Amino acid sequence: MNVLVVGGGGREHAICEAVSRSSKLDKLYCAPGNAGIAELAECVQITPMEFDKLVGFAKDMHIDLTIVGMDDPLVGGIVDAFEAEGLRVFGPRKAAAILEGSKAFSKDLMKKYGIPTAAYENFDNAEDALKYLETAKFPIVLKADGLALGKGVLICQTKEEAIEGVHSIMEDKKFGDAGNRMVIEEFMTGREVSVLSFVDGKTIKLMSSAQDHKRAGDGDTGLNTGGMGNFSPSPFYTEEVDKFCWDHIYQKTVDAMREEGREFKGVIFFGLMLTEDGPKVLEYNARFGDPEAQVVLPRLKTDMIDVCEAVIDGKLDQIDLEFEDKAAVCVVLASEGYPVSYEKGKEITGLENFKNKDGYYCFHAGSKFDENGKIVTNGGRVLGITAKGDTLKEARKKAYEATEWVSFDNKYMRHDIGKAIDEA
Repeated sequence: MNVLVVGGGGREHAICEAVSRSSKLDKLYCAPGNAGIAELAECVQITPMEFDKLVGFAKDMHIDLTIVGMDDPLVGGIVDAFEAEGLRVFGPRKAAAILEGSKAFSKDLMKKYGIPTAAYENFDNAEDALKYLETAKFPIVLKADGLALGKGVLICQTKEEAIEGVHSIMEDKKFGDAGNRMVIEEFMTGREVSVLSFVDGKTIKLMSSAQDHKRAGDGDTGLNTGGMGNFSPSPFYTEEVDKFCWDHIYQKTVDAMREEGREFKGVIFFGLMLTEDGPKVLEYNARFGDPEAQVVLPRLKTDMIDVCEAVIDGKLDQIDLEFEDKAAVCVVLASEGYPVSYEKGKEITGLENFKNKDGYYCFHAGSKFDENGKIVTNGGRVLGITAKGDTLKEARKKAYEATEWVSFDNKYMRHDIGKAIDEA
């Protein structure tokens, strides 16, 4: 089979790696890809939002399966565009991708179908939002309604902070059009856990739990980022938590979307908060997480193409979804200054150290070839160094050792990814 992956980050590198292990694969393409993905796939210089060009490429190259990694094209309707031309594509249609594309929609869905989440209100203008803050309890959470690269959430400790946040989101458009609407919700306390799942419209099968580190600095300090590292599985995702989520969250979400006429096929990422009152949904994503994919997909034993095809055909119940009984830890190597401002074009050395190293992965998030054919930095998050181990502690030790194998100017990372493992 000829397979096309749409996207060019660490998540798409992890998807390409999983697809490359399939016995059914003939030729792998990635649009636009990056310097790391180029080792596995032929990179095509088409951006993820150029739907017509991607559809044309898929037709010309006889692509049998397209896998969409990113949120923007999914929310924009890329799956609808491909299906309209009779092409097989993995991911939710536009009507279903709204689960991630609008926080207001997802909160209203949870309220309607009794899926546990934080108390909230939606706002279409700053004036009403500011009025609401007069009687609100603090701390409080402000969320831009639309897509904001994982950064459209502000946790405000005081009323003054919240007022500034409303102005920033809705009037100054800090997150662009994502802030045209806003959700204000209660601040929940507890551990955050992510759970990825495959969904075929009716059946849902879980991949694995994982735990992200969003803040830029050690000790969860600094600004929110797209993710500075991850580990999987989470020791805090217990059998008790799993049972509660099956009873109250997972299948109810899939059934709710179908009931709303928005049948969901693809990946649902459940962002959970383990509160004193039980697990509650923080957010939904309509695709693989990043860097969650980098710690989950390397452990996938089932053929990735088989899983994607079963999801498209509504036959996920016929798939035996298997994962290695291993742990994985990903440490993100970023450019100093991320997520605000940083330099690009720094040569990356030492990548050859990952060749033929079983259980170690160097997923490229922001890299490219320069005019001399050298691999250089091309983003805030540059590499995701991932290692597998029999235990989380072993995987963490290996991942941090492997971060020393590769270098570039202004290399920056957190040193406490997975530190919570020691507390479990």
